[in-house]
Amino acid sequence: MLSLSNSSKNVSIFFRSKRNHILSNRESRSISITTPVPTHDQISHLILDQKSAFEALDTFRWASKLPHFSHTQSTYRALVHKLCTFRQFDTIHQLLDEMPSSIGSPPDDDIFVTVIRGLGNARMVRQTINILNLISRFNEKPTLKIYNSILDVLVKVDIDIARGFYRRKMMACGVKGDMYTFGILTKGLCMTNRISDAFKLIQFMKKNDLPPNTVIYNTLLHALCKNGKLGIGRARSLMKEIVNPNSVTFNILITAYCKEDNIIQALVMLEKCFNLGFVPDIITITKVMELLFIKNRAMEAVEVLERVEKKGGEIDVVAYNTLIKGFCKIKKVKAAIRFLKEMELKGCLPNVDTYNSLIYGFCELGLFDSALDMFNEMKSVGIIWNFDTFDVLIRGFCSKGRVEDGYKILELMEDSKSGSLGHISPYNSIIYGFYKANRVDSALDFLTKMGTRFPRGVHRSSEVLACCEEGRMGNAKKIYDEMVLEGGVTSVVVYVSLIRGFCEGKMIKEAFEIVDEMVKCGYVPDVLILGGLINGLCGEGKVGSALLFLEDVIGRGWLVDSSCYSPLIDGFCKRGDKHKGLMLFMEMVEKGIVPNYFGWNCVVECFVREKRWVEGNNMLEWILET
Repeated sequence: MLSLSNSSKNVSIFFRSKRNHILSNRESRSISITTPVPTHDQISHLILDQKSAFEALDTFRWASKLPHFSHTQSTYRALVHKLCTFRQFDTIHQLLDEMPSSIGSPPDDDIFVTVIRGLGNARMVRQTINILNLISRFNEKPTLKIYNSILDVLVKVDIDIARGFYRRKMMACGVKGDMYTFGILTKGLCMTNRISDAFKLIQFMKKNDLPPNTVIYNTLLHALCKNGKLGIGRARSLMKEIVNPNSVTFNILITAYCKEDNIIQALVMLEKCFNLGFVPDIITITKVMELLFIKNRAMEAVEVLERVEKKGGEIDVVAYNTLIKGFCKIKKVKAAIRFLKEMELKGCLPNVDTYNSLIYGFCELGLFDSALDMFNEMKSVGIIWNFDTFDVLIRGFCSKGRVEDGYKILELMEDSKSGSLGHISPYNSIIYGFYKANRVDSALDFLTKMGTRFPRGVHRSSEVLACCEEGRMGNAKKIYDEMVLEGGVTSVVVYVSLIRGFCEGKMIKEAFEIVDEMVKCGYVPDVLILGGLINGLCGEGKVGSALLFLEDVIGRGWLVDSSCYSPLIDGFCKRGDKHKGLMLFMEMVEKGIVPNYFGWNCVVECFVREKRWVEGNNMLEWILET
């Protein structure tokens, strides 16, 4: 008989023999004496590779007829596992019953654990608990491993059932739990946010001379951190009890502080982590870096990554992409390019996300030739364009008024294998491009043409536009809300129509709600929209709120004109604050904005009413000259 050890040739001979044997005649023919005897691992893998319960069982029976081969716990376990996949639990019971006579021993713990997990996946709770009775039929006592396996299944279904099992089936029977037992219970309590019960369990462990290990503490820390600032505070206090914190401990707390936008405490924990010789995982590090970029602390993000590398942490493409994306967002593309070169020198190859970030950065700066160079470079280095590549480039062109160029990229996307993947955003970008170029009719025509690709979305948009045109703003808002609930992405013309309709109907609060949604989509309101909103606030007597809104608009770098200033000038003058009104007028003139008739009229009336205030004052002459 040939030996199978260290012989891939003999293994392949066996598998071909087995396959041909089954196909030709499973029952009557036996394997040739020249075929090597398979190992138990080979038979186990063969059983697991079968596509149905019948085939797995048939393979098992076939193997039992091979000369010089007998089944063991491992091959039975493989069959049990496969049968659990197909929920053939009655057949499993029959197999277990035959094992003492077949191989001379009852099922071992690993087989029972396999059955327990199979029942758990099938959510058969009662049958899972009854495994204890099944084990007793073999004159065996369930081990702690069996109890823990059942407990682990139960906590995923219902923590109260799990706790009842622990009390009635374990404690009452004198079964003492171990660290794994209490770890399972802690996990179940934390999954259901029963933090106080988890703390009681930890106190119980301490009283019974079983101090919780780091895994249990980390489970509780993670649950606490999901409960906001108060939970994170308690987690920080609890950390002092941990004798041997590990990198996971710090990952949990650093991530929690980042989620709460608390970069100071995140950095404190990061420093402590480094000082103890630990390095957080790359996911945690990227969260810190992302928050540092948000806080305009870009160079500190670079320093964090450099320290991770010096501490022996692995720097992958995700980490470099975080740096590149961060610098592109703050419009420092040269720095992003430097890190692109650095990662390549270190053998870390850029991917599609790397290039998409750089394309975005160049588009934000209006460097479209460089953006297209990146776009073309992707193809030359074998990186396939994805939807985001096209989407970023189309949005970049259209947001800067180059709608024709955006349309060319759209056509290229439609000709690609992936296409738009059913996403409407590139098409909405084209509409936004027409809107930015004051080509409203072209935007509406393009929206109509989109109906062949997005019939539902275009139909709902047309309904909103029609309602706004007719002044039925209640109906328009209802349809819009339904679109949002359905997951629809609204185009800029819908947003603009809603805002104008609400402003005309003196529904200013609703108008501002739509503006917020519009801005979240990356659309910038034009001067007509901004002027209408400011005029609406002033009409409600909320001149102070209108001024704050104007200051916010200017701070964002949005374009304003006299229609934004004039309502404010009028509002302040009418409430008696002539000085503030005149100061706003002067600010407008200094910005090079030509006052409209309404603005001039307000100032003239102000001067006429305040002759004494302007006596000896050459302000009017200065304004006229300017």
